Amino acid sequence: MDINTQKYYDDYFNMFSTDGWKSFIEEIQTSFDTFRIEDINDNAQLHQIKGQREQLFRILKFEWAIKSSYDSIVESTDDS
Repeated sequence: MDINTQKYYDDYFNMFSTDGWKSFIEEIQTSFDTFRIEDINDNAQLHQIKGQREQLFRILKFEWAIKSSYDSIVESTDDS
């Protein structure tokens, strides 16, 4: 792995370890969990909520995606 790629991942790993990131994810999880089917009034609102939940889900899984990507690079480097 080149030095720029390593720095890219190190910067993310440093961010993920901060209290600020953990607080942010807790708030996103709370927002994600507050959507209730019973509160949806029509199809337009359903599509809006679906879009909001998709975006929140992407944020919630971002750390996992970065770590997965890093692990894949490390594995492919180790196999070489």
